[in-house]
Amino acid sequence: MLDTIGFMAWTMRLTGEDEAALATQASDEGRSKNEIMRDALRAYLLRNRRWDQPLINDEETFDLGGPIGKDEIRDAMNRTA
Repeated sequence: MLDTIGFMAWTMRLTGEDEAALATQASDEGRSKNEIMRDALRAYLLRNRRWDQPLINDEETFDLGGPIGKDEIRDAMNRTA
């Protein structure tokens, strides 16, 4: 059983369609709706986190010669080492 110290309960209102989709997903995964919502919230918060300090410094980067686009990034990621 989860230790509830530090937890906060709150109400979320969903459309009937969203609640049904969530219930189906939870049933399919054998998880609770609350667990799925907590995981979704954690993923959202991590994806949108703002860092106080850069993750790497200038010495750990390299210059690609100017602005780059999505295609250049995909090419660099798919290049063999």
